[in-house]
Amino acid sequence: MAASKESLFRSQDMTLTQLYVANEIGREVVSALGELGVMQFRDLNPETSAFQRTFTQEIRRLDNVERQLNYFRSQIEKNDISMRPIYDFANTMAAPSATEIDELADRSQSLEQRIQSLNDSYETLKKRETELTEWRWVLREAGGFFDRARGQTEEIRQSIDSSDDAPLLRDVEQQPNGSTEGGQQQSFSVMNIGFVAGVIPRERMGAFERILWRTLRGNLYMNQSEIPDPVLDPEKNEEVHKNVFVIFAHGKEIIAKIRKISESLGASIYNVDENSELRRDQIHEVNSRLQDLGNVLGNTKRTLDAELTQIGRSLAAWLIVIKKEKTVYQTLNRFSYDPARKTLVAEAWCPTNTLGMIKSRLQDVNDRAGLAVPTIVNQIKTSKTPPTYNKTNKFTLGFQTIIDAYGTAKYTEVNPGLPTIVTFPFLFAVMFGDFGHGAIMTLTAVAMIYWEKPLQRGKQDELFGMAFYGRYIMLMMGIFSMYTGLIYCDAFSKELSLFPSMWEWDFPEGYDPEKGGTVMAKRVEGYTYPFGMDWRWHDTENDLLFSNSYKMKLSIILGWAHMTYSLCLSYVNARHFRSPIDIWGNFLPGMIFFHSIFGYLVFAIVFKWSVDWPARGANPPSLLNMLINMFLQPGTIEPGEQLYAGQGPIQVILVLAALVQVPIMLFLKPFYLRYEHNKARAQGYRGIGETTHVSALDDDDDEGDAHANGRPSFADSDMDGGALITQDIGGGGGEGGEHGEEFEFSEVMIHQVIHTIEFCLNCVSHTASYLRLWALSLAHQQLSIVLWDMTFGNAFSFEGPLGIFVIFCCFTLWFALTVAVLVVMEGTSAMLHSLRLHWVEAMSKHFIGEGVAFEPFSFELMLEDEMTELK
Repeated sequence: MAASKESLFRSQDMTLTQLYVANEIGREVVSALGELGVMQFRDLNPETSAFQRTFTQEIRRLDNVERQLNYFRSQIEKNDISMRPIYDFANTMAAPSATEIDELADRSQSLEQRIQSLNDSYETLKKRETELTEWRWVLREAGGFFDRARGQTEEIRQSIDSSDDAPLLRDVEQQPNGSTEGGQQQSFSVMNIGFVAGVIPRERMGAFERILWRTLRGNLYMNQSEIPDPVLDPEKNEEVHKNVFVIFAHGKEIIAKIRKISESLGASIYNVDENSELRRDQIHEVNSRLQDLGNVLGNTKRTLDAELTQIGRSLAAWLIVIKKEKTVYQTLNRFSYDPARKTLVAEAWCPTNTLGMIKSRLQDVNDRAGLAVPTIVNQIKTSKTPPTYNKTNKFTLGFQTIIDAYGTAKYTEVNPGLPTIVTFPFLFAVMFGDFGHGAIMTLTAVAMIYWEKPLQRGKQDELFGMAFYGRYIMLMMGIFSMYTGLIYCDAFSKELSLFPSMWEWDFPEGYDPEKGGTVMAKRVEGYTYPFGMDWRWHDTENDLLFSNSYKMKLSIILGWAHMTYSLCLSYVNARHFRSPIDIWGNFLPGMIFFHSIFGYLVFAIVFKWSVDWPARGANPPSLLNMLINMFLQPGTIEPGEQLYAGQGPIQVILVLAALVQVPIMLFLKPFYLRYEHNKARAQGYRGIGETTHVSALDDDDDEGDAHANGRPSFADSDMDGGALITQDIGGGGGEGGEHGEEFEFSEVMIHQVIHTIEFCLNCVSHTASYLRLWALSLAHQQLSIVLWDMTFGNAFSFEGPLGIFVIFCCFTLWFALTVAVLVVMEGTSAMLHSLRLHWVEAMSKHFIGEGVAFEPFSFELMLEDEMTELK
């Protein structure tokens, strides 16, 4: 069962290649390979730190350019300037030239200096504007303080001289006019009373008052007022609410202490003249300076926005260019340098069928460079396991992601992603089956596929992003749900009368519909409903009883078919990896064990369905009791459990066949492996797991010296154009390869015991697990019926204009709940259950999952990640 090269049935054939690249064109070669995106380079310098590698200086230079571009990006976002999307640029996959990188580095350096200069000027001007605004508020508010407080100077002086317990805040506003007892105005300086005026954030005002009270022991008078408009804080770059304060105190030392406390709490101190005329001159001066400053700020802001707008037109492309160049040099740091030949040596995994394309691309690079020495591509024979690469497209990517989320398949083992394309949406549809709900899901998926490009370019939240990524999965799930909805004859919980029913109501004589009663239906002779379930079963008293029996047995049959198919894939793997002991020791006894019990149960279900029991004059037997008594009472058939003649002996044979397989699975493979191991020892060979291979690669610990083994000479190669493909026969390198562990019979035996116990128990538990198909199908159907009856079903009892309004409201409510609950929530639940059936019940039968994912050096993959960040 060999798969084709491009098939999703197995991962693609991989080849380990060795590249010999002239040092002059190393960058151009890696850039060309990045455009192809089909090579995964191995690190040949694992012992070398990042700072000691060859191209560290180039990477540092590009890091600086990337920092400058990210600075531009932050400034653009800060100033709410739109940036041209990367989708508007043509040829984003092309590798940048060295000239473009140099020009971009010089340009970003000059632009950074200009933007920083404009930004610093703007922030300085903005800070000065904030200071002037606060000063204006201080001059306005402090003027009232001075006018009210001037008449209290004598009282302030007496209070300070007579008591150390003066209050923190005295309500001087309630005192008479500002004159002394003699009616003469006095200056604060005459009485040696100083003051401090400033602005402080409102949330610090309480702490400010308490600190002043405790420090000065109440020897001060304070007045404060709130600034109604928020003031921009340059340090936080946000608007905050602040208060104006004026503090009066006696003595220069106390005034100096107040200044220090104010500044330590983030207050801004401003100069205010106590003379009212000078204060008015200060206010006029501040207003004039604010007006001039506003004009300069506007011009600076417009210039800065214009520069950032110009940068935003190309910034996304610049980020991509720098990202590409960085990855090129990071890849070059994985190469080793051959000083004798002055060439770079690289090793990389690539799909075998891409070697011709790689050769052609390298030849083009060599021709453009005009070098006489070609780039050599040397295929290496190695014992190392290649990475797993399953080539996908837009349709198969989502299904393959489901498998990769569980684990990466071993190299060339059967890929479960291929059957998952059918089995995953079908098992989902068995649980979700409703034609109406499936139609909603299908139309949603079709809309996302039709508007794929605009949706992909726009911003997506997490939930919508997951749905959009799996749009083709959703399409398949919707189509299969419509199919199973036709099978169940369900559309929004109502029947689909596509064909005439095979049942007719048999009304007795004198039946009165108003009085009610039980009415039986009789079968139409010679006619069978052609497709799916008969729609007459809807809304009957025994509908749920019939559906329970039908869907429960159907889920067992589907589970048996799914697990049998998955178990057969283990046979395909064993054949592919040439391991006959896995066929005779695991697959064959496992298949016999499984079908002796549950295969027989499926046969009994189908046989029971095919017999006309009323015509026999007997009741159909209970299959559950039959299966239990098959093990508890072998060969004994209880009355009412007879399916066919000779049932007892056949069941005894099946039970014995199942029991015999257990010791076969336990002992055959371990003892066979021990026999082969001892036989090889006796003949003088190394044991199983100890076989060595001559290879250009010894192991991962010696990657730096790997290229030295079996290296062909340029003179020995058949030069053909700019690139060569040669075959390394593995000579001259000494012993290498992967050294396996010593054969341990105890470990193999323990592993086989665990496998046997798990398989036998899982045959029971996994078959029962498929009953979730029955349970969720019934739950979905019943929930749909309840939702219809409680919303839209009640609307038809109203008549006239009120009925129209009620029907409209009920329909809106019903449709919203249908989408939110039945399609989204129930759909998510059914999808998770289907996922579990694939991961646990199916893949455990054959999936090895010991592979390493193929991660090529690709500009396309890098571009996808960068586009996600740039959205």
